Amino acid sequence: MRKEHDFLGEMNVPDDVLYGVQTMRAIENFYITGQHLDPEFIISIAKVKKAAALANMDTGRLEKKIGTVLVTAADEVINGLWLDQFPVDPIQGGAGTSINMNMNEVLANRALDLIGEKRGRYDVISPNNHVNMAQSTNDSFPTSIKVCIEAKSRTIVEALTLLADELDAKAKQFRSVLKMGRTHLQDAVPITLGQEMASYASAVRRGIHRIEQAAASARIINMGATAVGTGINAEPEYIHDVAVRLIEITGMQFKTADNLIDATNNTDVFADVSAALKVTALVLIKMANDFRLMASGPRCGFNEIKLLARQPGSSIMPGKVNPVIAEVLDQACYQVIGNDLALSFGVENGQFELNVMEPVMAFNIFNSFRYLTNAVNTFREKLLLGLEANNKQCADWLNNSVGIVTALLPHIGYENSSMLAREAYTTGRPICDIVKEKGFLSEKRLHEILSPENMTTPGITG
Repeated sequence: MRKEHDFLGEMNVPDDVLYGVQTMRAIENFYITGQHLDPEFIISIAKVKKAAALANMDTGRLEKKIGTVLVTAADEVINGLWLDQFPVDPIQGGAGTSINMNMNEVLANRALDLIGEKRGRYDVISPNNHVNMAQSTNDSFPTSIKVCIEAKSRTIVEALTLLADELDAKAKQFRSVLKMGRTHLQDAVPITLGQEMASYASAVRRGIHRIEQAAASARIINMGATAVGTGINAEPEYIHDVAVRLIEITGMQFKTADNLIDATNNTDVFADVSAALKVTALVLIKMANDFRLMASGPRCGFNEIKLLARQPGSSIMPGKVNPVIAEVLDQACYQVIGNDLALSFGVENGQFELNVMEPVMAFNIFNSFRYLTNAVNTFREKLLLGLEANNKQCADWLNNSVGIVTALLPHIGYENSSMLAREAYTTGRPICDIVKEKGFLSEKRLHEILSPENMTTPGITG
């Protein structure tokens, strides 16, 4: 063990860890989720610390012999080393100070390793004086969240793009599968299964656009704002350079906020991102539920599509197979909606010059990205790729439906169409049989009117 101290006193710290006294206090104080920090978030914090070290060397405030070794230590974390040295709980009091100090201590002690000094020799390289130079938790922590949001938004956009592409492929595959469209869960007018798939693809692409727009708003950072947004202890040159350095490190187009005080005390941008994920989740729930309904049965439901059997569906009913992949997409999306509510409470509960609830915002928004990405990939890989149409069942429902009478309306009038519908409902006979029996239309003409192309595209057959 080694002894470290802060202004509250001394603590014993294990020799084999890179973190220090303030991390130890956080371990003692905050056991909430039982989880560790998102690895991508840890890497994002290290990128911010690297940018700060480079910018402080640019201004001449940070000695190059110290700054260079801090950059090396940050690069190691960025490359995936030492991720086990961040044991603090993601939900914590202090606006993220414990997370910030965890990184500061790890980088300081790793830098001490690299120059041959003992860990804890903060008189040589300090977590506060050197790693945290010209910073506060209040600017480095939200900036790190935004760096992580940018990275995670690219991952979810990739997943959603693959989903939309596969839905478009299914739209082409099923373009000639005519089926009954439904409104209010009642028979309406015909549609093709391909048209339905194309509509889902369109909605998913709208979600992509929504997320990209929200993520773009998160590129405005407050590095250099320090404690309350006034920039105390940060040189103007540093405030400019740190954003430039962060762009170089991440390849992302970050920009310093015009009003650093606003950017420090308001967190509505996180609400924008979370809302984009939530609305996209709502769209995916609707789609998943449509798939569940279309696959229902197989003997006593719609049974219009065939899903691959992924696992036995019951511990008591032999042969039962459930739409588990659509169900898990639903549940992941429910969790995203719940995460958005928790984040919303955090956003509204900031006071004056700082919103101290950023840890719970980060925790929930990162979880939302992960759940949604994993669920979307699962749905595409394990349900959509093997999806088949039940052509016979689609045709049977259509032929037995009264809904096709709507297509006859321009040709025999509303009154005759209503009479046909009434008789079909009463007798249970197919509409086509009644039309031919009453001589309203010839069989050839009826075939033309009820062709898939004419019933599923705008216009009236002449």
